[in-house]
Amino acid sequence: MLGNYPHTAALKRGALQSRDVELRFTTVEPVHKAFAPMVRQAEYDLCELAIVTYLQAKAYGKPVVLLPVVIASRLQRGCLIYHREHGVVAPPSLAKSRIGVRAYTQTTGMWVRAHLAEDYDLPIETMRWITRDGAHVKEYDDPEIVEHAPTDKSLPDMLRDGDIRAAILGNDLPTSDEFAPVIPDHAATDRTWYLRHGFMPINHVVVVSKDTAREKPDAVRAAYDLLKQADAEAPAPVDGMKRTMFGFERLREPIQFTLDACRRQFLLPRTVSVDEVFADAQAILGDMGP
Repeated sequence: MLGNYPHTAALKRGALQSRDVELRFTTVEPVHKAFAPMVRQAEYDLCELAIVTYLQAKAYGKPVVLLPVVIASRLQRGCLIYHREHGVVAPPSLAKSRIGVRAYTQTTGMWVRAHLAEDYDLPIETMRWITRDGAHVKEYDDPEIVEHAPTDKSLPDMLRDGDIRAAILGNDLPTSDEFAPVIPDHAATDRTWYLRHGFMPINHVVVVSKDTAREKPDAVRAAYDLLKQADAEAPAPVDGMKRTMFGFERLREPIQFTLDACRRQFLLPRTVSVDEVFADAQAILGDMGP
């Protein structure tokens, strides 16, 4: 289960193949609907997965193995919005505010909270996080700063009605002029962050089930190689900012940054190290991983 991207197109149309693996794709829309079945029932042999979901799955001992592949990344600061009718919302004013997000564990929400702390020194404990969904990893319980919304309203409707002061949305970010970004210079700030850190905030990675990794290591290695080939043949991004990453060394710093942010936001039940994250895949991929 992989989403539709320029760097998966060659795989999905069968232009790249290997004698060691057959790729039969399943379509799930929206893509996050595949995440809970993957970490709870190992629904797929190979699956795109949100990075926060994977790190929680690792912490709780779920049978999934991370391949050193970032398949989707996004600049995140523009995902925090407010409704113009209720007045301008500036980032420093969000302390003690109610902020909506699909799930507290949503990766986009994790990155926005990390940016608010980094840019404005806003601790997440000073805000109330209003959610619609729970975690994909069922063992995880939201911290006390999270409140499940007692309504079926969408986040945009909650903004319109004044139930929340701001909201974090990802691929479903509304384009209507009635909404505005809380961080007005988000694009420039995001680009500066990208240039300073050398990577775009990770959204989705690629995992395989532990059974697949154990029983079909040649197929896993072949799938990883096909993913790299497809990415190498995809058109370069017009803005020059790379949205994919491959290899253990390339991912080491981004994964460590993400682990640190998750720890500060009470998203992990225990300490997880980068070496622990990589161990299972390194045993399979060996020298293919760099």
